[in-house]
Amino acid sequence: MTNVTEAVLTLPTSEPTRPRPPWRALPVLLVGAFLPVLDAFIVNVALATIGRDLHTGPAELELTVSGYGVAYACSLVAGGRLGDRLGRRRVFLAGMAAFTAASVLCGVAPSAWLLIAFRVLQGFAAALMFPQVLAAIQAGFEGPDRQRALGFLGAVVGAAGAVGQIVGGSLLAADVAGLGWRPIFLVNVPVGVAAFFIGRRMLPESRNATAPAVDVVGGLSLAATIALVLLPLTLGRASGWPAWTWISLAIAPVAGAFFVTSQRRHERAGRVPLVPLSLLEARYARLGLTAMLLFATCVGGFLFSLTMVLQAGHGYSALKSGLTMVPSAAAFFAVALVTRRLIGRFGDRLVAGGAVVFALGLAGFAAVVAASGVHLNAAAASAPLIVLGLGWAAAMVPLMGVVMAGLPAERAGLAGGVLSTALQVGLASGASIVGSVLFSVAGHGVDVARWRAATLVMTAVECGLALATAVTVWRLRRTLSR
Repeated sequence: MTNVTEAVLTLPTSEPTRPRPPWRALPVLLVGAFLPVLDAFIVNVALATIGRDLHTGPAELELTVSGYGVAYACSLVAGGRLGDRLGRRRVFLAGMAAFTAASVLCGVAPSAWLLIAFRVLQGFAAALMFPQVLAAIQAGFEGPDRQRALGFLGAVVGAAGAVGQIVGGSLLAADVAGLGWRPIFLVNVPVGVAAFFIGRRMLPESRNATAPAVDVVGGLSLAATIALVLLPLTLGRASGWPAWTWISLAIAPVAGAFFVTSQRRHERAGRVPLVPLSLLEARYARLGLTAMLLFATCVGGFLFSLTMVLQAGHGYSALKSGLTMVPSAAAFFAVALVTRRLIGRFGDRLVAGGAVVFALGLAGFAAVVAASGVHLNAAAASAPLIVLGLGWAAAMVPLMGVVMAGLPAERAGLAGGVLSTALQVGLASGASIVGSVLFSVAGHGVDVARWRAATLVMTAVECGLALATAVTVWRLRRTLSR
């Protein structure tokens, strides 16, 4: 095996071979992958409006974003294992129903704290849906069909972040029925209802007949570790880094060590832990997951920070901010449509090259900002954002296949949960880490010079993450060639 195409095409599966891959069911599955990522970012453009309407401060607004992300990231592995045990169709539909109901609650929330609580519920529901998408593709598709389905999945997941910014800005500008920010959540309802009822008819059921019970201790310790890292990173800046944030960060390694120890103890006792660490000790799997984590952090940080730079730093409206992402989204879709042919020609070099092109787009955007005066010209920013979108698709879409090729296909729910966790932790961490860097330089005012400096620092961090992704994928390629 010398490239990602061969790695994915030869990936084994323990599920019975299906004479006809369930292509009719794939659009419903892709809705289940699109909505969770969309809702991680659609709220970004509405934070200022939510704050004014609900009379809330920065900490509560940060919790509106991080509450969803932390609940989602903490529950993904357990969601994948539940699908293995109870049936992926059943758990997917339960997640879709719960996500739709939570979206209604978010859309009618009368206060900031209730909105935060409903966003947490929305995150738990998303964690039931997303792992089943990957697991169902693993179980229902083989060979070239699986590679093609994973390509569609990568395109949908990658584009959801940009589409969230565009849709969110458009809904805010339209002010549908005078509801302000509420339609950004209510828009999920007709989509979720349609996906639920169509899914009941079209989705095939699959499960792992020998799937063990969910490791509750492992699930709680993994959730605690993720929450102890993401919550202080998200809320620390807005609340002035109080003592609890530093205590949380100090305790996180202890919780992580307890999680690892409990997983090893489970395996040595002959039981099946939440994440069998021995299955992830292969160099290939480690590098693949690291690449996904790095690039997801880069993408999450950029999408969050770009919104802040445009709205807080340059006075863009929510609509203009969303429309500024259109060139990048269009470039992403253009590459995503031909990714399969590009993989056939360039193999896994496409991923590393895409990450480098993404970094070049970031550098170009930084140059435009540096050369701008008081107002950033949206048309001038379009060219580097187009380059960024090209690299984004070239890296993200095939990267999903690279990582799945290195994860255990015989435990599709575990593979989906681990990949989804790496993706979501990266997206949430990117918004927290890069956002904190941005605001630490920009401050809380509207000083154009400070925002220009903050943008340059932010893009430098982002370029570092993108180039680190390229290096990791290159090492992964060398591992495959051996």
